[in-house]
Amino acid sequence: MKAFKKIVVSLVMAMSMAAISSSAFAAPEGEAAVKEAIEKTLAGIATAQAAIKSGDLSSASKDILKAAHDSKEFRFELTERQRQKATSLLKTARKSIDTGNVEAGEADLASSLALFTEMKAKYDLTH
Repeated sequence: MKAFKKIVVSLVMAMSMAAISSSAFAAPEGEAAVKEAIEKTLAGIATAQAAIKSGDLSSASKDILKAAHDSKEFRFELTERQRQKATSLLKTARKSIDTGNVEAGEADLASSLALFTEMKAKYDLTH
């Protein structure tokens, strides 16, 4: 009976250690959401640039707005100020596009794209 108790206790300990270690090695759920947010933001900016080139300014404005909303989900402490600046550039680009100043809008979009690409690179280096 003593041997049986030792075996049961050993099995319970082994199973609890396996359960703890598997959850410790699992990827955090927040990382996937952050990575998805930056990907959506970059895709939205690229879509807006393509819409501007094709002459569809209303679609470009909507794409910029969506990219700005997606950028809010990208929370990474090391690049927070840079994210705020890039999002501000997106808003400025949208205003420029809405008023018909396409050249200024394209310039702001390009600057914003460069900032978000740099932020993604920083995020990828640390994760």
